Amino acid sequence: MTYWNTAVCETNGINIHYTRTGGNKLPLILLHGLMANGLSWTNLAHVLEKEYDVIMPDARGHGNSSVPDFGYRYEDHANDVAGLINALKLPPPILLGHSMGGMTAAVVACHKPNLLRGLVLAEPTFLSPKFQREVRDSDVADQHRRTLNMSLDEVVADARNRHPNRAAETLELFARARLQTSMAAFDVLTPLNPDYKMLVSAIDVPSLIVFGDKGVVSSVIAKELQHLNPRLQAEQIREAGHSVHLDQPERFAAVVGSFMRSIGTVIDP
Repeated sequence: MTYWNTAVCETNGINIHYTRTGGNKLPLILLHGLMANGLSWTNLAHVLEKEYDVIMPDARGHGNSSVPDFGYRYEDHANDVAGLINALKLPPPILLGHSMGGMTAAVVACHKPNLLRGLVLAEPTFLSPKFQREVRDSDVADQHRRTLNMSLDEVVADARNRHPNRAAETLELFARARLQTSMAAFDVLTPLNPDYKMLVSAIDVPSLIVFGDKGVVSSVIAKELQHLNPRLQAEQIREAGHSVHLDQPERFAAVVGSFMRSIGTVIDP
């Protein structure tokens, strides 16, 4: 991975760290979920870097990006993505986001459609207000606080117990990312999230939602969203949960790659 570049972009008063595969190719920005970071996309980036200039930012409060005292709403994350696109002077990229990154991507696509060429939503946090409150009131933040007092080896061992079928390199990537996640980042769990039905209905770029059969997005929700926006394609991946890109990485890469090639891989003149 020594040929990948790392840099920092200053936007919205903070520094956003990112990793970039480079090349004169169509840009593809990958947005991670809570407790991950840009390098969490390493495996997918290896698959796609031949066709795309893959850019993997660390969201605020994650990885090597700034940890401001406030500003962790989805609108803040979306403004950071827009700032990154503008600062790097990118031609309209494809934006792919998972979980928290998926909701962030939807906000960007809704409010700044001229910035994007296409959109992929992987198990976005399209949750009912009741479910949002349940997540907020759960012990997920307390669990993370305890994790921050653990060593890398301990975090990797815990992840291996929960996900014995995942590759060792993947477990370590996510363990390192988790230890780089600030407690402030959990402010994003504060209800209410943006209205995802309103966001999707307003999106005006080619879009795909990818979801697992055991994830947070159901086929019922996907069909409802397609009814709201005929430009939205939907693909369910079997034997996959919320971490659809980790549970079925080859199938996920194939589905995403096919959609992105359908909207073009060449930078518009």
